[in-house]
Amino acid sequence: MSGRSTRVVIVGAGIVGAACADAFTREGFAVTLVDAAAPGSGATAAGMGHLVAMDDSEAQFALTRYSQQLWEEVAPELPASGEYERTGTLWIAADQEEMAEVERKQRFYDQHGVPAQVLSAPELAQEETNLRPGLAGGLLVPSDAVVYPPCVAQWLLQRAQQRGAAVQLGRRVIAIQGKAIRFENGESIGADLVINAAGSLAPRLTPSLDIRPRKGHLVITGRYPGFVRHQLIELGYLKSAHALDTDSVAFNAQPRKTGQVLLGSSRQFGDETPDVNPLILQRMIRRAIEYMPAIGQLSGLRVWTGFRAATHDKLPLIGPIPDQEGLYVAAGHEGLGITTSLGTARLLVDQVLGRPSAIPKEPYLPTRNQGESPHG
Repeated sequence: MSGRSTRVVIVGAGIVGAACADAFTREGFAVTLVDAAAPGSGATAAGMGHLVAMDDSEAQFALTRYSQQLWEEVAPELPASGEYERTGTLWIAADQEEMAEVERKQRFYDQHGVPAQVLSAPELAQEETNLRPGLAGGLLVPSDAVVYPPCVAQWLLQRAQQRGAAVQLGRRVIAIQGKAIRFENGESIGADLVINAAGSLAPRLTPSLDIRPRKGHLVITGRYPGFVRHQLIELGYLKSAHALDTDSVAFNAQPRKTGQVLLGSSRQFGDETPDVNPLILQRMIRRAIEYMPAIGQLSGLRVWTGFRAATHDKLPLIGPIPDQEGLYVAAGHEGLGITTSLGTARLLVDQVLGRPSAIPKEPYLPTRNQGESPHG
């Protein structure tokens, strides 16, 4: 398929949809992007903006690292409002069992060409002076970065608009029917291709998708420059992320260019209300104080929630929907949508154009889960 004159409708103006609009317009496709809300709202606005290479599986690493490199390429063009900063990630080990995981991660990153340094307890304390004494050590991954997701999503969309993309906001899509979308007012838009990039709402439009909403909380503090220097993640975060059916919290702190500290994280299934859960929030803050006692003395300015689009195998769905000609999906990224948005868009364009991709597409195809019902 050639890009010229091919009409593409993208449902969802989060960072994944915006990245798809950017990538498809670059190839000459005629793009229309629609959303009921503002660009970069929803899960994008609720994301921490961590650009991280993750190693839960080879497929997860391949997509996150590929995408991270795409972010590094585009970083010089990002606007100041995007707040791109190469903070690095510090994975924190509380005990010797977690130090064994630090060493395993370091070996993995080394084998895959990602610089990573094991830190002793004194070295960890030197890197982050507000961490509590008695931690075992950590792993410093200096290539990881952070961005401010809503502004970056808006920038990607603006770039697509400069190439001719049409954007229709404030319009709720209630159905995808063949190669067309239908709005709640009864109007429709037809296309040659439709891309469902609606995040946790994607299954409402394509019911066959293996995606569940997973609620999370975030807290932003006042300005305390230098309080946190790196993206900080406890290694217990991995257990939290893997818990599929229980509520969980983990220490996750990020420095912002404003001097503020962004605090996470929590994960909940089964709660699809946007309301702040006081008990979960209390657990999350207590967990942060366990790692950084002085956090308890900071003033919190705002608390909000969002919904990650989770799949059972922790990998997004990127590619054509079986038996629905012209329908593609780019959703299910859970907590890695900011990182993997650029790589997702490239993989999708490559599939549509029938050309080789920088990484294999097969681990992310929707067909990988055919016949399975992992979520009941």
